[in-house]
Amino acid sequence: MKVPEPLEPLDAVTRAASSLEGLSVENTARVPELLEAMCSVGTGKGLHTTLKRICETAAELAGARYAAIGVLDEAGEGLSDFVAHGVGEDVARRIGRRPDGRTGLLGALIRHPEAIRLADLTTDPRAAGYPPGHPPMRTFLGVPIRAQGEALGNFYLAEKPGGGEFSDYDLHMVRVLATDAANAIGNARLYEAARQRERWIDGSVAVTTALLTSGDAGHALSVVAEQARRLADSVIGVVLLRTEGGGLEVVAVSAEHPTVKRKYVVPATNPVAVTLLAGESMFLDDLATDPRVTPALAADFGPGMLLPLRADGRVLGALAMPRARGARRFGERERTMADQFAAQAALALMMAEAQRDRERLAVLEDRDRIARDLHDLVIQRLFATGMTLASAQRGAVAAEVHQGIDKAVDELDVTIQEIRTAIFALQQGPAEALAGVRTRVLREINMAAVPLGFRPSHRFLGQVDAAVGELAGKNLIAALREALSNAFRHAHATRIEVVVDATARLPDGRAAVRLSVADDGVGIPDGGRRSGLRNLARRAESLGGSSVCGPGIGRGGRGTTVLWEAPL
Repeated sequence: MKVPEPLEPLDAVTRAASSLEGLSVENTARVPELLEAMCSVGTGKGLHTTLKRICETAAELAGARYAAIGVLDEAGEGLSDFVAHGVGEDVARRIGRRPDGRTGLLGALIRHPEAIRLADLTTDPRAAGYPPGHPPMRTFLGVPIRAQGEALGNFYLAEKPGGGEFSDYDLHMVRVLATDAANAIGNARLYEAARQRERWIDGSVAVTTALLTSGDAGHALSVVAEQARRLADSVIGVVLLRTEGGGLEVVAVSAEHPTVKRKYVVPATNPVAVTLLAGESMFLDDLATDPRVTPALAADFGPGMLLPLRADGRVLGALAMPRARGARRFGERERTMADQFAAQAALALMMAEAQRDRERLAVLEDRDRIARDLHDLVIQRLFATGMTLASAQRGAVAAEVHQGIDKAVDELDVTIQEIRTAIFALQQGPAEALAGVRTRVLREINMAAVPLGFRPSHRFLGQVDAAVGELAGKNLIAALREALSNAFRHAHATRIEVVVDATARLPDGRAAVRLSVADDGVGIPDGGRRSGLRNLARRAESLGGSSVCGPGIGRGGRGTTVLWEAPL
């Protein structure tokens, strides 16, 4: 609905004067009273106060017991505000809900904005009767409030003293006051439209800033949800993002709600998801009763806006802004501004995603550079040092020196393997490294170090995180935990070596992951309990692998080595 320009004061006076032409001498004598009343109606602060003053003035000039002004909603189909004079607070409470202007004489004036003057409104077929507690009324005068041909509302007057009818003079007086009321309503709508635009613009700026500057994506999306709720005057604001399966997942909710929860997914086949992912907005009058809306999102809501987050031809997700049951519907201006807000949020979301991709790429490039330096420089130097020691060993030196050189070469081999493990970790993505098998193996080793009193050594062969799947990895970790526990409780070991080899092969040639846990303890006594070892074997066999025990790494094969393997 277009917001009409308010009348200038001179225009209002001119129209008022022209509307008084043809009045009788007696009625013309009351013109100063009318002009004084018009000057006083603008003394109130705010639209509601001004309209209340106009109602009082209309009642005084027309001699009516009751007067009211109904302000049309943005769509021009009902009333967004209703200001009454002559009805006390007790009566208003008994009546309850204010009229919406969709039925009865009030609805007739909205559908056909022409003056209505009745001697007995109860006999008019357009009358819809009184709600409980409403005072009785008979005489009635209804006058539309217009500005530049646009209907803004209506005057309603009832109950002329003594049961008389409203006169031509009353009609003229109310029409003059309608000019002032139109001016007040027009000014208020312009002001409210400007304030709304300012609020939506400020909200868009806040969302863009949060998405582009926040390091926490979850917090930034919460800002989007909260701004949407505040700007739309809705119960909650909900942000949904597109899932790999084609549905929409709730990722942020502005406030706690019993049914709308994070991680809830609207299936791809749901009509709402289909419409939104096609890039179309949905404006619903009653979410709770609309069959297209899933129960989790419908809840006890009333009017709602469901808007796609669309930018550069892509639909990233959606924004939901539901109001409470019985709340007013969203007007055309609100819908337009909400659509613009959603488009701005989607653009900011896409820019933030691109920015995070650039940051991740920079980190990965840096990790690649570090991995290359470790491989090309550090490992080569360590390998050269090992070769030098091996050459020195061939000379005529004492047996103790031979043993020392052997130990140093072994340590260099272990160091080289650990550096290669670090290189493999660097070549994985940050998220993969955190959640991979390698990290879980190291966690188990660190936990075992406390009761053991020393930290077992470890090596990784191959790209463990990339090669080992979730099922095999889960069972491998359980096998490692069992083997370390046995070494602590039964072996009394002073040295433990853990090797995870993702390059192993089963006897039938299938690719496999092999876990080796070797110690220098007392070994497995004859007749001892073997329930833990049987558990290891069952885990491996359930995956198509095996688990066996062999000599340890102590002198003369003292201790135990557990070899556990499963296909990849």
